[in-house]
Amino acid sequence: MARRVGRDQSLARGLWATRNTDARLLACMVANPIQMTEDELDSWVSDISYYVLVDEFVASVASSKPGQRARMERWTFSARDWVAQAGWDLAAVLALRDPDLGDRFFLDLLTKIEREIGQAGNRTRHAMNGALIAIGLRNEELEDAAIAAASRIGPVVVDHGQTGCVTPAAIPYIEKARAHQRTRAARQDGGGVAVASR
Repeated sequence: MARRVGRDQSLARGLWATRNTDARLLACMVANPIQMTEDELDSWVSDISYYVLVDEFVASVASSKPGQRARMERWTFSARDWVAQAGWDLAAVLALRDPDLGDRFFLDLLTKIEREIGQAGNRTRHAMNGALIAIGLRNEELEDAAIAAASRIGPVVVDHGQTGCVTPAAIPYIEKARAHQRTRAARQDGGGVAVASR
């Protein structure tokens, strides 16, 4: 349906106003983020009380409009679990997609994750763990810092309810993904000879 409709902000607003979760998922898929104000983004995220909708909102809407860093910082400070989840989901997007942010920015995020994850809300813990992983995938220096932080944090326990979802262990996830990145880079640089090294 979203592919057929394309981007239609008027329709997205109408769908969001229904308060129906399925309609709101579709609203995220057809919304035009450029036409949304920061107040509207804040209003939408404050309405959400379902983790799948948070993920779709961030992937399709909040990460697609300039101002992601300020938005992320605003939302990660929220006391509301779903809003903070959105902020940390957005932090992961920045780690994976924004080449202009320096390592210091992400090292500060790792410090915040390590300090606060134990007291964070259920879905916020999951999103913080995801952000930690994404930071660890950014480059070699941040990989080492993320693994060190994860080792100090220990296991991250999240209640996923009656679902098959799991919160991945950060260290093996980072190590496996980074090894894959190195192997792929070596193949591209070495004419098909794969040599993964640190």
